Amino acid sequence: MPRQQDLRVVVVGSGRTGLQTARLLDDRGHDVVIVERNPDRVRSAADEYIATIIEGDATDPDILRQADLQSADVIAAMTDTMGTNFTVCTLAREMTPDIKTVMRSFHQHSDYYTAHADELITPEKAGARMAANAIEDGMRSLEAATGEIELFEVRVAVDAPIAGKSLDEISLPTDSLVVSNVTESEIVDGDTVMNPGDTFVVAIKPSVVDEVTRLFRG
Repeated sequence: MPRQQDLRVVVVGSGRTGLQTARLLDDRGHDVVIVERNPDRVRSAADEYIATIIEGDATDPDILRQADLQSADVIAAMTDTMGTNFTVCTLAREMTPDIKTVMRSFHQHSDYYTAHADELITPEKAGARMAANAIEDGMRSLEAATGEIELFEVRVAVDAPIAGKSLDEISLPTDSLVVSNVTESEIVDGDTVMNPGDTFVVAIKPSVVDEVTRLFRG
């Protein structure tokens, strides 16, 4: 899988959850493609300039081929129709077995669907933030801390610029702060070493999420 900021993600459906998921992924530096069959939603999504837009029914294999699944890392079926989401994930796996599939579900007990998707999310438990977390590896948004600040769990990659360095040796963006080492269950200080594989809680403003991601993920 390519570096986190280089993920290519196909989001099917641009309703409230799908569109907000696309916004979050674009904010984090990913390459997003939206597949939407509703012309009005297509126009609204296109006006935001957050993704490449494909108009059409994603349950049609020809439409999925237009999304070029072979070069995609993840497909996220975020429509408001369970049958559509199921069909999209099933087709995507048949067409591109290595692609990661994320399915929006509307059932509280969705054990059956775990065999047909790598990740399941439900509107009651998740929304866009959980969908983005399911799509990404090594970086997970926890919650909005206060105002525009968000808390993230970020794992240090082996080849990350900060790997093996102490916090005193690292120049983090002004609008970010490392809070704790989740792996070691301790609050950090200047002597804390950013060991590869360790996960840290970081408070970040949206404007510097991509910069912080590059430091932690490479």
